[in-house]
Amino acid sequence: MLALLGVWATWDTFIRSAGGQRADQLALEGAARGQGVLWELAEPVLGVVSNSFVGLGLAVAVVLALTRGRWWLVAQVAILVVGSNLTTQVLKHVVLDRPALLDVARADINTLPSGHTTVAASVAAGLLIAVPRRWRPVVAVAGAAYTAATGVSTLIGQWHRPADVVAAVLVVLAWSAGVCALSSPSSLDAPRGGPEPGSSGAAGLLLLGTVGAGVLALGALGSVRGDGWGLPLGGDLTAYMGGMLGVVAVSLGSFALLLLVRQSTARP
Repeated sequence: MLALLGVWATWDTFIRSAGGQRADQLALEGAARGQGVLWELAEPVLGVVSNSFVGLGLAVAVVLALTRGRWWLVAQVAILVVGSNLTTQVLKHVVLDRPALLDVARADINTLPSGHTTVAASVAAGLLIAVPRRWRPVVAVAGAAYTAATGVSTLIGQWHRPADVVAAVLVVLAWSAGVCALSSPSSLDAPRGGPEPGSSGAAGLLLLGTVGAGVLALGALGSVRGDGWGLPLGGDLTAYMGGMLGVVAVSLGSFALLLLVRQSTARP
């Protein structure tokens, strides 16, 4: 529910207000700086995201679930991936709008949430749900890194604004948590005597990164809006860097929470 509220809050803050649109648009314009070099790194990352990638990710998750004899797990992964991507498309094209508050091209075309980021995050979350307990910390860290890399790559390519990417990650978090919450009673773990060292360490590392990137992102956003830090950079570059850090913070935080939720709602 908090993730869904976050999607609405992101849209309400960055799409429905002129100030929010201006900060988001500045980040898009700032991506033009140094794009040639960065795009050489970002383009291959985005090139991976395709229908074939979704199919391969689903196939791997299904094979893992079937190997473990978990038929309900197969359904959970399918519901997560299909539900996340369908929700993104419905929100983008049917539910959410974008008022033309700025004098820029295609000002009224809504691009929130990001489809590419939803694909990457949903496949990573599906794998996290499908793997055995001991592998979940590793998959959570790798999934967070890949999701963040995909989201940042869409910013580098000027395919999306930061708010689009943040909303996409939160859509996937909502579906992932929902799937975990609706696990059958027979799949729940028995109470354990102590914390999971691997899970606690991985979640702590991800949350530490979330706090660090989040503080810097908020500082950059405040600078763009005329508050907080007076950074010695142009407004577009500051917004661009802040947007990147915001995407990283939300990606790391979402997978940290998903790891903790999954470990508490699934048997080994």
